[in-house]
Amino acid sequence: MGSGTALVLGGGGLTGVGWECGILYGLARAGVDLTTADLVVGTSAGSVVGAQLTSGRLTARELYERQLGDPVGELPARLGAGLIARYALAVLRSREATAYRRRVGALALAADTGSEAERRTVLEGRLVSHAWPERRLVVTAVDALTGDLRAFDKDGGSGLVDAVSASCAVPGVWPPVTVGGRRFIDGGVRSATNADLAAGHDRVVVLAPIARGTALVPAPSAQAARLRAAGARVLLITPSAAARKAFGRNVLDPARRDPAARAGLAQAAELAEAAEAVWTG
Repeated sequence: MGSGTALVLGGGGLTGVGWECGILYGLARAGVDLTTADLVVGTSAGSVVGAQLTSGRLTARELYERQLGDPVGELPARLGAGLIARYALAVLRSREATAYRRRVGALALAADTGSEAERRTVLEGRLVSHAWPERRLVVTAVDALTGDLRAFDKDGGSGLVDAVSASCAVPGVWPPVTVGGRRFIDGGVRSATNADLAAGHDRVVVLAPIARGTALVPAPSAQAARLRAAGARVLLITPSAAARKAFGRNVLDPARRDPAARAGLAQAAELAEAAEAVWTG
């Protein structure tokens, strides 16, 4: 087992962004500052939070306050029933995880989802810095053609905005993102958290707005269990019943980001003792 702390920020749409920021601020207010993590792993919504968190330009409180009020510049979207059914069909037709990811990648490449440049502008507006931080940040995405995981970081030759845009490219909703001549889709297609990338750290906190998994997409609880089996102290945080209610039925609705953030802040009060036990021992 290695040493150090890792903060894993999972995917979950705009409500996931808000909820994670509420949790982080609430824990910091209770004396448990997860922003000191040696490694931050961000997937989809978590890549947005992670990039802001490691920028050095925002406190946990400021990050939280950015989620409140009118979500200026955000584009509304929805995971419709038809699209969810196509995801389910890709699961049924795939015998292993990489094949499933390739099927979803093909779905994303074929979909009419608008301008890649327009979507990139939205992500630029979410970030307070467009440069990779000095602290270790890993942003996950999936190659749309091969189904392979891509873990972007400051040494990988890609820009931060491109990496975050790729990580947030929900298949069938937003266009795949071109980085280095390859097309990438949402890192959540592989895992809602990609918490296995925190292996080698002995204290890990995982924020997972999406708690479920499938036979081909491991649940956050399964990845957390493997980290524990390797000797790490791990706290997995998933939304409370009140937080899930605050999310509403559409996690991509910009108007739900504010109530999700407030729900995360309220939930954090119940988590401070468990978080401190893992983070500081």
